[in-house]
Amino acid sequence: MFILGMGFVGQFLAQDLKNHGWVVSGTCTSAFKKKKLEERGLNMYLFDANEPEIPGVLNALKHSTHLLVSIPPVVGIGDPMLQHDEFLKSRIRDGDLQWLCYLSSTSVYGDCGGKLVDEDYPTSPASESAKLRLAAEKGWLNLGSELGLSTQVFRNGGIYGPGRSAVDTIIKQGSLSESQRMRITRQYTSRVHVADICQALKASIQMPSLGRIYNIVDDDPAPRAQVFAFAQDLIEMKWSNHIEGRSVLPESVDPFVEKARQKAEKRVSNARMKKELGVMLLHPTYRAGLQSIIDNMENPISK
Repeated sequence: MFILGMGFVGQFLAQDLKNHGWVVSGTCTSAFKKKKLEERGLNMYLFDANEPEIPGVLNALKHSTHLLVSIPPVVGIGDPMLQHDEFLKSRIRDGDLQWLCYLSSTSVYGDCGGKLVDEDYPTSPASESAKLRLAAEKGWLNLGSELGLSTQVFRNGGIYGPGRSAVDTIIKQGSLSESQRMRITRQYTSRVHVADICQALKASIQMPSLGRIYNIVDDDPAPRAQVFAFAQDLIEMKWSNHIEGRSVLPESVDPFVEKARQKAEKRVSNARMKKELGVMLLHPTYRAGLQSIIDNMENPISK
């Protein structure tokens, strides 16, 4: 497996595959991170979207059978690998690659007025990043089709997991980013636990497709405020004195968040993922996911 972009999902998948005997390689953007990941037994290459060392990466990719693309597009560049698509195709065509998956986002659907959205629903990305995501989807699907590869796109909801969840945010007393604050008042927010993304990826490897798109989300597109309230209750029950009187949620809605209320929303269907890939979610709701996270946490007060 070669993972372009060894971020949160990439590292989780890499460790899982390595535990099952896979040889895993990938890219990251700093020498420090490269060293840390190499200490975990991964074959790492430095990659810079602005000055990519394409020959080194592609030489390693040539001998890989599976490729996961988890690098977000860059404004002004687009997908940093697809800008070298001819070189990329020449190496893949002569190599061992069989399976390719591009990790995208449900943001490509745009605002859908609260409708239930499946993979056939028309895309209408609103933000620049979502537009670039959609362009990258098309680019990787076209590349895979041209080379006759098993190619799929995963449109992930908001990704959370150990170290990156509402529980972690509250414990760290972190403030919400602007994008997080905009989601506070939404009636629907699709999300997915990183472990479920990984099991869907492994299912796709076992049941490869030609050009299929899958929504990777859980069963409960709950409001973000509801998720944080539940996370706070979990922490208070487990460590009653840790967050007394604290909350990362705003007491009142400021004008910035009020604008978000005026934006339309969507509910994202995961029916195709379940039917075609046979995925049975490990964490079908945010409640199950957050409970699992806090059950496996050390006491933050003792640190």
